[in-house]
Amino acid sequence: MLDREGFRPNVGIILLNHRNQVFWGKRIRTHSWQFPQGGIKHGESPEQAMFRELHEEVGLLPEHVRIIARTRDWLRYEVPQHFIRKDARGHYKGQKQIWFLLQLTGRDTDMNLRATSHPEFDAWRWHEYWVPLEAVIEFKRGVYEMALSELARFLPKPQGHQNRFLRGNMRSRRQGEGLEDASAEPGTTPPAGGRAPEALVGARLLAPDTGE
Repeated sequence: MLDREGFRPNVGIILLNHRNQVFWGKRIRTHSWQFPQGGIKHGESPEQAMFRELHEEVGLLPEHVRIIARTRDWLRYEVPQHFIRKDARGHYKGQKQIWFLLQLTGRDTDMNLRATSHPEFDAWRWHEYWVPLEAVIEFKRGVYEMALSELARFLPKPQGHQNRFLRGNMRSRRQGEGLEDASAEPGTTPPAGGRAPEALVGARLLAPDTGE
């Protein structure tokens, strides 16, 4: 199912644990890592497709997660011609994606990469929110940057955090004692260097998912 421009509707999934680390999956029999994603079938809503792909690729059910937010608009990437089947060239151009930010409410043991007979991943791990884009196939990197940046503002406060008053007191005490401040919360700011990629200028932000 392609749109008039040759893009196939698709969903992408950023799955968080309670520390705001993200599910990072290794594509089966490759050295490439990515987030779960998959096509939207005819008659499916993006949310329905997301839950189906979540189960097929990660083994999770709707009761194992909570939807935090989704991207407002489609994010597109083009697939290089040499990755496209010859019979599809000239028609298929790439993917347009709605990205979902999910919170895992279940346990790590609820994950099952062999939930179907056609697994997408053969390994997975939790990674800090700002994933290393060099591990992602090149033509998807721009979309990953846009999705991560658009959804970063909706990251929940990590569980087990100290309240702001206590953190402030601890920070002052550490600095007074000449100790390094280790109270910064992970996964909420870009990596060191902190550049906002040029591709992200004008990225639109979304209010928390309303189910529409």
